[in-house]
Amino acid sequence: MKRIYRVATRASTLAMAQTHMAVDALSVAFPEADFEIVEIKTTGDRRLEWSLEKAGGKGLFTKEIEDALLDGSVDLAVHSAKDLPAESPVGLKIAAVLPRDDSRDVLVLKKEPPSVIASGSPRRRSQLKKIFPQAVWKDIRGNIETRLKKLDGGYAEAGVVSAAALDRLKIESFGGLRFMRLKVQNCVPAAGQGIIALQCRQQDAEMFSKISDLKTMLALKLEREFLSSLGGGCQSAYAAHFDGSILHVYHENCGYAAFEMDTSLSVADLKGKVREITSGLGK
Repeated sequence: MKRIYRVATRASTLAMAQTHMAVDALSVAFPEADFEIVEIKTTGDRRLEWSLEKAGGKGLFTKEIEDALLDGSVDLAVHSAKDLPAESPVGLKIAAVLPRDDSRDVLVLKKEPPSVIASGSPRRRSQLKKIFPQAVWKDIRGNIETRLKKLDGGYAEAGVVSAAALDRLKIESFGGLRFMRLKVQNCVPAAGQGIIALQCRQQDAEMFSKISDLKTMLALKLEREFLSSLGGGCQSAYAAHFDGSILHVYHENCGYAAFEMDTSLSVADLKGKVREITSGLGK
């Protein structure tokens, strides 16, 4: 009889698409096992009226899922890595990541140039205000399809979504909207953006790590080190993206910067370099 592993995920269309990608990879690596998907509604999913910035976005899309891992009701969890707080709860670990998809942000345009832009992300607002200094900003919530419908219906003249989300949902066009993928230098992505992460209990991490993409895992470790060093999460106006050789960073106090990273160094030494980079950014 096959061992059944219960895999937790949020219930959105995007989360389910990402979970099926993860289960496909797991099924190849563990043909002797079956993987059962368990949908969990998080606080962030239930409280759509909340402003994530005001409520504090840390853990709003992960806590209930991580609690299910800790109490043993599920065995694995699939997350958008950018939703994960900078530190994992005691007893849990990010065991594996799938190869990274396009990490860039996408400007969604209803009218050009936009005078009203919708985004709930302080990181996106802080960076794009430099491109659209005259624009008025307003909040927007909901899954990607909901936000696109709102924008197409005239809620705002522009918005911002992730390229990876569009690609995973196979959305190439939507109504009268135009998609413009932004250069990393113009809008540094959130730490972990474009990465699907598999989280599990500490004792199971080595087993599931066999499906992990090494280059993507290194990028995630360095980007999360940046967040951790600054004490922030997904609702902070700073960002980090490692492209395999250069660490692109953004901080509202000093803007954009890029740092070449020597990947011949150990992970510990590279993390130390990241801490050196962050030491003066928030001052």
